[in-house]
Amino acid sequence: MRILHTSDWHLGRTLHGVDLHDDQVRFHDWLVELAATEAVDAVVIPGDLYDRAVPPVDAVRLLSRTVARLAEVSTVILTPGNHDSATRLGFGAELMRAGVHILADTPGLDHPVILEDAHGEVLFFGLPYLEPDIARFTLAPEGGEPLARSHEAVTVAALDRVRSRLADHPGARSVVLAHTFVTGGTGSDSERDLRIGGVDSVPGALLGGIDYLALGHLHGCQDMTRTVGAPAWYSGSPLAFSFSEKDQRKSVLLVELGAGGEVAVDRRPTPAGRRLVELRGTLAQILERAPGHAEDRVKAVVTDPARPAHLQETLRAALPHLLLTEFAPEGRDAVAITPVVRQGADPVEVMDEFFAHVTGAAPEAAEHAVLEDAYAAVRARRAEAS
Repeated sequence: MRILHTSDWHLGRTLHGVDLHDDQVRFHDWLVELAATEAVDAVVIPGDLYDRAVPPVDAVRLLSRTVARLAEVSTVILTPGNHDSATRLGFGAELMRAGVHILADTPGLDHPVILEDAHGEVLFFGLPYLEPDIARFTLAPEGGEPLARSHEAVTVAALDRVRSRLADHPGARSVVLAHTFVTGGTGSDSERDLRIGGVDSVPGALLGGIDYLALGHLHGCQDMTRTVGAPAWYSGSPLAFSFSEKDQRKSVLLVELGAGGEVAVDRRPTPAGRRLVELRGTLAQILERAPGHAEDRVKAVVTDPARPAHLQETLRAALPHLLLTEFAPEGRDAVAITPVVRQGADPVEVMDEFFAHVTGAAPEAAEHAVLEDAYAAVRARRAEAS
């Protein structure tokens, strides 16, 4: 059986204020064409289709259109993640067109979608994001005590139900969609923290016994098979959602599930939109390199000893797709916290300290004079008002 694994679309997301909708449309068009060309039997999407529980209208329309197009060439199976609303994503699941399965019901997670190929049944189970504070009650034994308040406890309980159902289908192969953080996985800045009770991950050894584990949540494509002890992959997000992902190779996964549960995984690079680039150096050095990055989305880290005048305007003129600017002067000791303003401190001294904190150098005499004049003017206006 041929399976296309993709996740973490985060429809409706922006990147430092830039709307990513056009990039997402381009990816969806490419994905539908890939599913048709490769004649996949199932498209599995383990969570975070939307970026938030109440997505914008354009995101809802894009998801609806894409799922409908995929359903014309394959069976679509999806689950909600921690960014989605399981209730909203699952609403009307029974009314969906043939070939679309939204597995958003935690109590019913042991009811699989069953597909067949020449070698028999393949059972697809969906583990939506299991919020421990809710799932510990939902998945507790009937009449029993709530489960421990942890991702590990609720995930183990969910998979116990899945394995029990698999026992009723001897010889069937299994695929589980799970939106979770497996211990040992590599995260990035753009994933929402799942931490409960100080622990945000699930030990991989608890997730075995499945022919293929289709993981969602982490945005970098990565093979977790050695950690889990069975074939397990994060497909990662199709686009980069932070500069911490700039070096990731964005992909979807084509999975071949053989007759005896053998698994072969083929990574296919996605059309990932504009490249993310970090340029570090003095303003002069960054401007010298700017012509080669006119089409890139750029983070500029400026290292001049003192903050250059009109920094943002100068960078924007040279870099049309500048998204983020950081001032990190070389040779200056890093300040861990914002300086504390002492009670009774001279306001002009406070302004001098703030100037030095921001620019990396104490104000010159003319700059200090401007601050003094500004403070004197404010005092005068207050005196007149009183």
